[in-house]
Amino acid sequence: MSAPLRPRPAAPHGAAVPPAAIPRFLTVGVVGSGRVGAVLGAALAAAGHRVVAATAGSGASRAREALLLPGVPRRSADAVARAATDLLLLAVPDDALAGVVAALAGSGALRPGQVVAHTSGAHGLAVLAPAAEAGARPLALHPAMTFTGTPDDLARLAGISYGVTAPAELRPLAARLVADLGGVPEWVGEADRPLYHAALAHGANHLVTLVNEAADRLRDAGVTQPEKVLAPLLRAALENALRLGDDALTGPVSRGDAGTVERHLARLAATAPESVAPYLALARRTADRAIAAGRLRPVDAESLLGVLAADRRQVAA
Repeated sequence: MSAPLRPRPAAPHGAAVPPAAIPRFLTVGVVGSGRVGAVLGAALAAAGHRVVAATAGSGASRAREALLLPGVPRRSADAVARAATDLLLLAVPDDALAGVVAALAGSGALRPGQVVAHTSGAHGLAVLAPAAEAGARPLALHPAMTFTGTPDDLARLAGISYGVTAPAELRPLAARLVADLGGVPEWVGEADRPLYHAALAHGANHLVTLVNEAADRLRDAGVTQPEKVLAPLLRAALENALRLGDDALTGPVSRGDAGTVERHLARLAATAPESVAPYLALARRTADRAIAAGRLRPVDAESLLGVLAADRRQVAA
């Protein structure tokens, strides 16, 4: 870690602090040593910033802090906020964020000119309003990555995108922080934060569910190592989708093979009825996209759409 920085006198309450007042290497505190907070704290320290304090409530968080932030004192949220004279990083669950911000602002732990950044994808700057009223500078800084909370995550940070929402005067600092973390900023408007986060959750979280659903159905079919069967297929499908978009669509839905899809649904209904509804929803959306992309002619889709509509009615019943 870098050498200790000498404290600077606090600005008068409510006074604007110009960007030049923020040093190149920041004094940082982390509230929430979960999977994200501990890893980003470690990455900031590796970039030369001085992480001076962190919170860690659970046993898992304390273990992560000891592993990723060795020697960083464990303090209360208020104490961390007071120690983090330049940057306070809030890495707490989405639903807890507003309460944490309000409590810190209400206790007087925040200071004018201090940057208060959160890592939530779902929230923008509005949730930081109490901090801004206390004179702090609000910043939303969300890494578009899934975290394990281990040192392996540090290598995965290189080149990832960060969904950033920032006041205009704070954009240069936000870009610098993202660069220090090895990432690339994607500027997201305040009103677009829920849509941005929905897209990431839909893609990443639902992908995990989809993969495990496929693995379960392979086990039902007698396949003993479904991950071995799925790995090359899914890797190729993901790479093709990212490279080709809807032109990567293959399979019975994109071909309009109504009979095949009907047999899928019949067997799923008999073996794993809980999988019928998600299969139908994804098959219908796949058909819509295949038609729109010109991969499936509407005339060839009629029988398929009839099968999907009939089974949707049955599921609803």
